Amino acid sequence: MKRRQFVHSAGWSILYLSNVSLLSCEGENSAMALDLQEVDIMTMHSKYKDGIWRIPNIVQWYIQRIKAIDENGPQLNSVLCLNPDAMEIAEALQTELEEGKVRGALHGIPVLLKDNIDTQDKMPTTAGSRALKDSIALKDSPLAAQLREAGAVILGKANLSEWANFRADFSSSGWSGLGGQTKNPYDLSRNPCGSSAGSGASVSANLCMFAIGTETNGSIVCPSNANGIVGIKPTVGLISRSGIIPISFTQDTAGPMTRTVSDAAITLGFMTAQDSNDSKTVVEGRKALTDYTTFLKKDGLAGKRIGIYNPSRDFHHRVENVFNAAIQTMEDAGATLIELDKISTVRVGGDSYNVLLYEFKDGLNKYFKSLGPNAPVKSLEELIAFNAQDSIELKYFDQDILQQAQDKGDLNSEEYVESLERMLKHTREEGIDKVMASNQLDAIVAPTGSPAWKTDLVNGDRFLGGSSSPAAQSGYPAITCPMGIVEGLPVGISFFGQAWTEGKLIEMAYAFEQITKVRFAPNL
Repeated sequence: MKRRQFVHSAGWSILYLSNVSLLSCEGENSAMALDLQEVDIMTMHSKYKDGIWRIPNIVQWYIQRIKAIDENGPQLNSVLCLNPDAMEIAEALQTELEEGKVRGALHGIPVLLKDNIDTQDKMPTTAGSRALKDSIALKDSPLAAQLREAGAVILGKANLSEWANFRADFSSSGWSGLGGQTKNPYDLSRNPCGSSAGSGASVSANLCMFAIGTETNGSIVCPSNANGIVGIKPTVGLISRSGIIPISFTQDTAGPMTRTVSDAAITLGFMTAQDSNDSKTVVEGRKALTDYTTFLKKDGLAGKRIGIYNPSRDFHHRVENVFNAAIQTMEDAGATLIELDKISTVRVGGDSYNVLLYEFKDGLNKYFKSLGPNAPVKSLEELIAFNAQDSIELKYFDQDILQQAQDKGDLNSEEYVESLERMLKHTREEGIDKVMASNQLDAIVAPTGSPAWKTDLVNGDRFLGGSSSPAAQSGYPAITCPMGIVEGLPVGISFFGQAWTEGKLIEMAYAFEQITKVRFAPNL
């Protein structure tokens, strides 16, 4: 099935018949008057409550913009599937609003979900794979259920690097067999990074108010960097992973992707419920809040001690120049800066990769089982066989990582147990925890990544550098926000730290954002 056909499946085209059929012709609700670019959540929420905007009109505006920009115009390819029930949901939420029932700040706010997050509706959950193009989850993931309960309108599913970029020994971020190549809205020839490529590009291009991404290592922060937005990679266990197509039980997490730090803080608070089916969410010492907006302090850098992670600052001289200016900004705002030449003395990249291979096989087979007897594929072994026979899946990239995972044993294997123990020891107690305690740090900062590279389906991605691994391998939190511009392309800065310190990181990122205000919308 071609992507264009896929997007318009389930009778979706009826929603594009006309502006006037669903939009009021008076005041700010008229099609001509509405311009929602760069609008934030609290502005939209306020206008809903005051009766200035209506939820169905706003949802229709986003639907029309997705059609105009994502498919027909620049063809960002960021939205893989639209929700045929979106307008019905919007009408029901509008009725609630008029009856005086306001669910909270997300009531009527449009969101896109990365298409590895289960929704029990008319939309499939595919991980971008043609093998799952018709796969309907048997129930909502807890995360999707929390967002629905909060009143968010799920507009659709966002394209992604297939299997969250854990498939081939090289690949192009944002490419999936089902959705094709997602593009960067700042330069359509450049890459949006991944694996949450569609989530990042759609937020930046104002195709939704916010999106949900997932990260194992870099998959939220890298596309946030390349698309000039804010992304939070929370502590593993802050958000349930049940019903999310997995890579790693140890490293996976979902997180919000937004245009502002305040929007990220708002959305995060609605996503932190415990889940008895995800043991990471019920660990002793877990610190989860339902409101992170109390950390939105303009003086949030004052008095903070911040480590400068030197190993991640010299991969691109222009990024380093922007980062040096950012460091000066933080110092001027009252922060004390301490340079760090290392976080740990032991490299654990190989251990992390081993953990991912073992956990991917185990987690993916369990996910296929959760789909019931009608699952399109029932094991990793069947998936590999499907890809080998498909005309598109192996057209550009191989499936060596899938095969490497299939060749691994179970989670009782000595190699897995030892790799996991070493990784956690040297990234946590002998890593971030130790270096932050010895230097009395509130956070560590580093450039998030390079400017977006040219997309290349022949040679694959060209990563020049990044800083996602310390937080990813430890399972600790990170937040990235826009830091500056290199030749018209955005680059970000990451704040990361110890477990459950999302609030403190939001505080510093918000203060930095309010001082610099370098986010700019792409010219589409």
